[in-house]
Amino acid sequence: MSMAITLNASSRTLSGTGGARAVRASGMVPGIIYGNKKDPEMIALDPKALMTECLQPGFFSRLYSIAVDGEEQEVLAKDVQLHPVTDQPLHVDFMRVSKDARVNVFVPVIFINEDKALGIKRGGVLNVVHHTIELICPAHSIPEKLTIDLTGRDINQTIHLDALTLPEGVIAAHPERDNTVATIVAPTVMEETSAGAPSGGGSAPAAS
Repeated sequence: MSMAITLNASSRTLSGTGGARAVRASGMVPGIIYGNKKDPEMIALDPKALMTECLQPGFFSRLYSIAVDGEEQEVLAKDVQLHPVTDQPLHVDFMRVSKDARVNVFVPVIFINEDKALGIKRGGVLNVVHHTIELICPAHSIPEKLTIDLTGRDINQTIHLDALTLPEGVIAAHPERDNTVATIVAPTVMEETSAGAPSGGGSAPAAS
């Protein structure tokens, strides 16, 4: 079960580009909360706390509890705009989720025990097809990551979606599209050849 991470925010009244600039000028990050059949709510967040979360893997698949002036509501991050040079968050969108909601989220795939994979020991290379998998799951049962154990995996072996253990009530959104998660491919061996080498024997001497 996902544990919601609390982010504190304050409500803001100014909207539009001018309002967002005013919030940033005050040292905060403008944002908005929408969805769940309620009116959109404009908010301002602490940039350090938001940046910390943005830098963590799985930001868009993590359940948050936004405390706006003391009133909490559970949300998922849907979009974040970053400064093109500093990567500091400029604006963030959150979507409300109800207790019984089912949501589509992209969850990162983690590979463990590469040192125990026979194919990699033999010089093979792990070719990751999908670094994330789109899942449909209850908002309170979003897995933080999906783990694949590479122990014993050999060259030319394909790792399919059924190698993942999904929590109860969680399904892959596109099982056919995402069926191949990774493969272990053989190393590419470059054979060196001598260009223009003689095939053997010399030229016959000219007759005198």
